[in-house]
Amino acid sequence: MHFASTLVPATLLRRYKRFLADVELADGQIITVHVANPGAMTGLQAVGARVWLSKSPNAKRKLPYSWELVEADFGDGPELVGVNTAHPNVIVAEALAAGAIPALAGYRSMRREVKYGQRSRIDFLLEEDSQPPCYLEVKNVHLMRETRLAEFPDSVTARGARHLDELAAMTASGARAVLLYVIQIGSATSLAVARDIDPAYGQAFDASRRAGLEAMAFTCRISLDGITLANPVPIAV
Repeated sequence: MHFASTLVPATLLRRYKRFLADVELADGQIITVHVANPGAMTGLQAVGARVWLSKSPNAKRKLPYSWELVEADFGDGPELVGVNTAHPNVIVAEALAAGAIPALAGYRSMRREVKYGQRSRIDFLLEEDSQPPCYLEVKNVHLMRETRLAEFPDSVTARGARHLDELAAMTASGARAVLLYVIQIGSATSLAVARDIDPAYGQAFDASRRAGLEAMAFTCRISLDGITLANPVPIAV
């Protein structure tokens, strides 16, 4: 995934109301930007942090700029971290089209945002005549409280737990169900469920795995030009 235009550097002043942040541009101008991230963003919103913004080509948009990247140090030195939760689905779509995820290769069609379960939409429905359909759910990860260990979720997510239950139901019906965690931190070497943050999600994760849900995690390669899927990492259970 390439950014549509050159990112604009800025300094973070504050994040508030979840979806807003005030930043200072290089020329000293202070502006409010959109934050496409409903999570806690623990460790990523320190006052004074270096951030990078994208500018929308839509002249009618109320907030022209969106927060895309932040520089953070989790113990291995400063690195770029992606904070826009809309990007993982784009990153995965590109990886699927390129055959970059071997475990998910071999499907003739890929449909997005397909209704399933009681009141959900699956991120990707992969289909092939000779095998059961594959329901693929993508989750964004950017929490790291311990060097190289990424964690999910970073806040309580009843919606995430519901998705796990509905994916487990798909496996019971004979379909394949896969949960793919996209870690927007390049230095991560493993992923763990943050059970202390959301015990209910941890329980739902365990139950869905017992029911046949597959789970995998990938890091990302992040630069000021764009973000692409990088390496698979193990999930601690």
